[in-house]
Amino acid sequence: MRKLIALALGAAATAALAVGAVAQAALPGMPSSLTPEAVKAADPFIWLEEVRGERAMKWVEERNADAKQDLEADPRFERYRQQAFDILSATDRTPIPAFIDGQIYNFWQDAQNPKGLWRRASLDSYRSGKPEWETVLDIGALAKSEGRDWVWKGARCLGTEERYCLVNLSDGGKDAVEVREYDTRTKAFVSGGFRLPEGKHRLDWLDKDTLMVATDFGPGTLTESGYPYIIRTLKRGQTLAQAGELFRGDAKDGGYGVFPEAMRGPGGRVEAVALARPLDTFRSETYLVVGGKPVKTILPERVATYGVLQGKLVMVIAEDWTFAGQTYKAGSLLAAPLDRLTVAGGGAPIARSKVLVFEPNARQSIVAGIANYASTVLITEGRIVASLYDNVRGQVAVFTPTADGWTKSAIPVPENSTVNLIDSQRSSERVFYSVEGFVTPSTLMLADAAAGKADTVRVSPARFDASRFTVDQFEATSSDGTKIPYFVVRAKAMKLDGQNPTILFGYGGFEVSKPPAYIAEMGKLWLENGGVFVNANIRGGGEFGPAWHQSVLRDKRQLAFDDFTAVAKDLIVRKITSPKRLGIYGRSNGGVLTSVAITQNPQLFNAAVIESPLIDMLRYHELPAGASWIGEYGDPRIPADAAFIAKYSAYQNARPGAGYPRVYITTNTGDDRVHPGHARKFAARLIQYGYDPIYFEDTSGGHSYDADPAANARRWARHYVYFSQQLMDAK
Repeated sequence: MRKLIALALGAAATAALAVGAVAQAALPGMPSSLTPEAVKAADPFIWLEEVRGERAMKWVEERNADAKQDLEADPRFERYRQQAFDILSATDRTPIPAFIDGQIYNFWQDAQNPKGLWRRASLDSYRSGKPEWETVLDIGALAKSEGRDWVWKGARCLGTEERYCLVNLSDGGKDAVEVREYDTRTKAFVSGGFRLPEGKHRLDWLDKDTLMVATDFGPGTLTESGYPYIIRTLKRGQTLAQAGELFRGDAKDGGYGVFPEAMRGPGGRVEAVALARPLDTFRSETYLVVGGKPVKTILPERVATYGVLQGKLVMVIAEDWTFAGQTYKAGSLLAAPLDRLTVAGGGAPIARSKVLVFEPNARQSIVAGIANYASTVLITEGRIVASLYDNVRGQVAVFTPTADGWTKSAIPVPENSTVNLIDSQRSSERVFYSVEGFVTPSTLMLADAAAGKADTVRVSPARFDASRFTVDQFEATSSDGTKIPYFVVRAKAMKLDGQNPTILFGYGGFEVSKPPAYIAEMGKLWLENGGVFVNANIRGGGEFGPAWHQSVLRDKRQLAFDDFTAVAKDLIVRKITSPKRLGIYGRSNGGVLTSVAITQNPQLFNAAVIESPLIDMLRYHELPAGASWIGEYGDPRIPADAAFIAKYSAYQNARPGAGYPRVYITTNTGDDRVHPGHARKFAARLIQYGYDPIYFEDTSGGHSYDADPAANARRWARHYVYFSQQLMDAK
């Protein structure tokens, strides 16, 4: 038997406030006032927000011991762990390529190199299928020599001399990194080179001896989210204090900090210097540096920029925009002349065909794929390459400028695939991209954008027996009548008897799309053992463009939760599964979704993995880096916003006696993106109310879980042991 800790009810237990149809008497965690001060005062578990506090860490240790007994003592755990590790560390995985300094670079982790190797090979060698890799930087050896828990977080190389790169090293997997200049040809850190202490830096090369840097320059130089709002130009040999100021936003700015970018063309020459000043999570001001000074542009506040092509700024707009006498719809891919972007209204009229590259319809979008290495739009020497989605099915489109506008052509991809654009070589028309599906391993392609042709470079080995499974796409009807698509990955011989153990996955936020993905560990550990996997494309994502996301922002968030509920109910009506066999999984923003699903509709589910979650939505802005997401959720300091957030925030809406299933809540002590206090406090509250949650907290690593394949294998084994216990073992 697991230990249950009896914790006294907080002072807010008898407060009286009605929230929806649930009387406050049933919500002992809801404070009587929604002011930030009252919310904090009514919280009996505020001490769990102290990340490495002695009392908090003792609580974590006790919960972890219980979780290991519950999950790792299960006879399936070791088999699942080994299978997951074999997948994550397999040496026949496809090495993800990047064009750097005329060669192919790749970062690689396996059983012998858990910290990873940054390595390179020639393009011909890479294409041969048996690359002759040369190690450029051994992260494991570096970590050992320096006594640090270094985790690779990428590199940014100088455009004109790509031998020089700014290497990002994270201590333990945090988002915050230390930056060092590295010479890839001598394979050594540059003596006297650029070096920045740990921080959440935003930076780019301006030239070989100058960086544009946004970072923590001392007291008062970070926003309330912990991101920088000042950009300085740092000359070689200068300290951060000596760097000259280029741009200054405001300490009250939202979002993820100011971003400098030197936009380069063929040969790495700088064609424009752009600065983005975020106003909130999605809105920003864009500046161009003209004559050494930033000039505000007329770009819309909701815009994503991708670089320059032949004197035009390539972008996707997320709101309607009028420019040079024409109005362009949200979601459109545009290329606008740089010299017109600082002119009121865009100046004299320009033919629509010369600016509009592509305008998607209501079921199309230009979005990135599921991989964290994927892009949305790439620029070659003379073209734009974009990943397009039509009803969540991928395409690769190539747009070529002409005298009158743009021509569109396609690079072939299999039907019902997800497309991940990986990298382009700016001095040529070469583009790496991959395609995959739920039961189709990733295939790496190298395209010639000019010819519209592609060659297969590598087909990833299958990690589970896909021949047994099929994929269906259905639609559920949400509370307002909107049709919500979802995919079901199931055995071909599955009976529609409601007895199929099913995991329903959702995210629903930040315009992040969730198209079909080859999830090898899910296939091996879940599908092959008799499970069903469901991927819900609920609103909040970007599957159908900006409107799909913006329709559930702030006070309309409940619609995203309703979408998820509608999919769950549709699965039950179709007899794919039943409440006893239905579990849900979500992480990060998906943790908001899953915690709300459990507290609003516990009768629909018998399991939930709530990972790296946001849950206390009345205090999320107080927990770093929560305030950067106010554009998504609203600001709890504003009474009207606090009122609509309080209607769903699971931490306050949880109640005893509601019949919640036994949930599994997990997070990471080193997560500096989503504070571990969310997960800790929700677990503590459920225990307080007499429930028996499983709680596990990794004490090293970060939000991305990219530190160590061995630790990641244990993580996935715990997940699937839990789902097996709850959904397969249930009588």
